[in-house]
Amino acid sequence: MTEAVAAARRSRITPEREAELYEAVLDLLREVGYDALTMDAVAARTRSSKATLYRQWGGKAELVAKAVRHSKPGGSADEVDTGSLRGDLHALTLRSDDCEMEQNSALMRGLAMAVHGNPDLLRAFRDHLIEPEMAEFRRVLQRAIDRGEVRADNPAIDYVMHMMIGGFAARSLIDEQPPTQAFLLSYIDAVVLPALGATTS
Repeated sequence: MTEAVAAARRSRITPEREAELYEAVLDLLREVGYDALTMDAVAARTRSSKATLYRQWGGKAELVAKAVRHSKPGGSADEVDTGSLRGDLHALTLRSDDCEMEQNSALMRGLAMAVHGNPDLLRAFRDHLIEPEMAEFRRVLQRAIDRGEVRADNPAIDYVMHMMIGGFAARSLIDEQPPTQAFLLSYIDAVVLPALGATTS
């Protein structure tokens, strides 16, 4: 299939309709989980044809990964430039309120389990979530390096995503509480910034 034909087919779904579909997918994920989610159920919930869903997304893994990506806060790291690494990390964190964080935490816990047994889902997550978010953090860190806030040879640079995901996930596992803005902001100041040798004030 040529890129032009693929683009023409994708264009048949409006952005508004696409957003509705993604929201329905997330609702179904919260209700039944990834393994029990079917394209038939998505088609029924959204009053779509399975043919349209497969033509647009190719399969369940791609649809779910793009739905999760769509639910992420709008904007990119390039639009967040406060002049300091602390300010940038705080601003990125504050794009989601506590309610959204709680919903996302529960959703991601379920999907994390599903990823282990579904190579297609893992690949889709890497393409649409992990790699884009890693690239976003790399841009934020590069600006901090360019400003002289972080040394380019600091070994912690390679582990910023690990630290952020760890803090988000461990909040529920260890503290039995959902992640919140206040918790993540304090975590950034107490763990991430000191590891990078950046100022916390």
